[in-house]
This record gives sequence, structure tokens and C-alpha cells, in this order.
Amino acid sequence: MVAHRGVSGIELENTCSAFVAAGNRSYFGIETDVHVTVDGQFIIIHDDTTKRVGLDDLTVENTTFETLRSLHLADKDGKRGRKDLILPSLAEYIQICKKYEKISVLELKNHMEPADIDGIIEVIEKEGWLEKTIFISFDLPNVVYVKEKLPEQKVQYLIGGDMKDWGEVMDALNRYRLDLDIYYKMLTEERVKELHAAGKEVNVWTVDHLEDAERLSAWGVDYITSNIIE
Repeated sequence: MVAHRGVSGIELENTCSAFVAAGNRSYFGIETDVHVTVDGQFIIIHDDTTKRVGLDDLTVENTTFETLRSLHLADKDGKRGRKDLILPSLAEYIQICKKYEKISVLELKNHMEPADIDGIIEVIEKEGWLEKTIFISFDLPNVVYVKEKLPEQKVQYLIGGDMKDWGEVMDALNRYRLDLDIYYKMLTEERVKELHAAGKEVNVWTVDHLEDAERLSAWGVDYITSNIIE
């Protein structure tokens, strides 16, 4: 089980509080999203702007790290008040994964330049947690670059509900030696068998109902990413 953006069913997503909540539970891994700021630093947030979680509307990749860090986020009730709710740095997220011995499942948001991916890898290497990190991204060039740079790294190609051609997906996975992280409704038992036969690990997102998780588990998926199921 992988905690989606931390235990985001309880704490505000992608905050240190959500990551610590996952650390204190039985999750195998903690998933999060990293963006590159305008000044070339790395910050944890899902959306391209801060409006949904921070009320103030800042475009993440056009804003400095310091400005983003100064923003106090709204809690799950939509109100500000908790001073601990700020956007984490990449290093803080990795440090929490390391402290609680959780696998880091790190989504590279949007297309990134190779130098930025190198910088992200450097931060994780500095914490000694690269072997405990799985890289994921919807951007195929991102995951291809990571796999080429780190041939033994676990790297998953993210696929959403708009997938049109299963054959193209399998071709990409085989060509670039990638595993799969797929929207759970796009998966079938036959596809799980095909993926495993090809030596691919299968992660599914985002599964919040126990009956879905039990079905997927029976199919033999390798990871289940959830907001709340432990």
C-alpha cells in the first residue's frame, strides 16, 4: 500500500503532516509530487498553482521557492490557521520517508529538463535514499531519462483515464524497461497477467474503496496507491 500524497484522507495532502501520518501507519511507501521553482529549487505540491491548497493563486513554476514556502496553506476544512501547513521541500519529504523507513514514490510533475532531474536525484542521493525511491511521471521523456541515467532504478510510467492504445503503452514499457502506474479503472486481470509475463511491476492509483483494493489485490497487482486505505 502506498499513501497517496501522504495520508491525504486524514491530513492535508502533500504536507509534512500527511507524510508523518503515513510514516506512523503500515504503508509500504509514501507518494508525492515535485515541481521545479523559477529559481531552480524543488518543492512539493500537486497542482500547477497554489490556489486549491493555498488560497493565494501562485503559479508554482513561475514563483521562487522562498515565496512558495512563505504561503500558509488552508487545512482540509478550507481555512487557514495551522502554521505547520506549508509546502515541503523535496529534502524534507525524503527525510520523513527515511526516518520512518518508507519507500519514496516520487512523481516528476510536468516535463523537466535533464539538469532539473539531475538536481532531484542529487538531493535524494545526499539523503542516501535513492535505492528506496521509485520515480513516476506522466511525461514519458522524464521517466526515460531517469531509466537511462539509472538503469537499475525502479521507474514507473504513469497512465491516466485517457489512455487510448494499450499496445502503445506496452511498447513503451518494453522499449524503455519501465514499470507501470495506471489509473485502476483502466486495468483488467488479463492486462495484469500480460504485464507480469513481460516482467513489469504494476501500481494502481487512486484506490479508496476496500472492495476495489481487494479485487486488484486478487489480480496480483504489486502496489495499490490510496488516500485512506491502509
